[in-house]
Amino acid sequence: SKKCDKEEKAEKAKIKKAIQKGNMEVARIHAENAIRQKNQAINFLRMSARVDAVAARVQTAVTMGKVTKSMAGVVKSMDATLKSMNLEKISALMDKFEHQFETLDVQTQQMEDTMSNTTTLTTPQNQVDMLLQEMADEAGLDLNMELPQGQTGSVGTSVASAEQDELSQRLARLRDQV
Repeated sequence: SKKCDKEEKAEKAKIKKAIQKGNMEVARIHAENAIRQKNQAINFLRMSARVDAVAARVQTAVTMGKVTKSMAGVVKSMDATLKSMNLEKISALMDKFEHQFETLDVQTQQMEDTMSNTTTLTTPQNQVDMLLQEMADEAGLDLNMELPQGQTGSVGTSVASAEQDELSQRLARLRDQV
């Protein structure tokens, strides 16, 4: 994910250089690469979160197995003690049972907290939308600055609005993909 983030930043820098040189086709290719790298980074983060969630579930299963074995041992001891009706042993076993039950509660709560934390690691949608809008605005500003002063007629406006429409459509497609 970090590698993809670095490559995305490099592609963004290449976009700006291409725009400054007036080479829109190369800028478009770099923009597509930057978007692809961003999506790949997000996918890697999602995969990491899923692997963490599976690991937590496996750990929960192992812990539950150990607790079940401990409880089985306690129950056997309780049966033997109840037959002898020794109140001191019964009291000691009940204390042990309560202690193990409290340990189970703590472990279960820890696992639930871990699961909720690993499943909320995805990137917030509003931050992604803001970054995409910022890059579009930045590219628009760079494009307007690079236009010569004499080309501010209706032809330049229609080309700019067509490019803006295309960027808006691409942004909508990206939002649908995410």
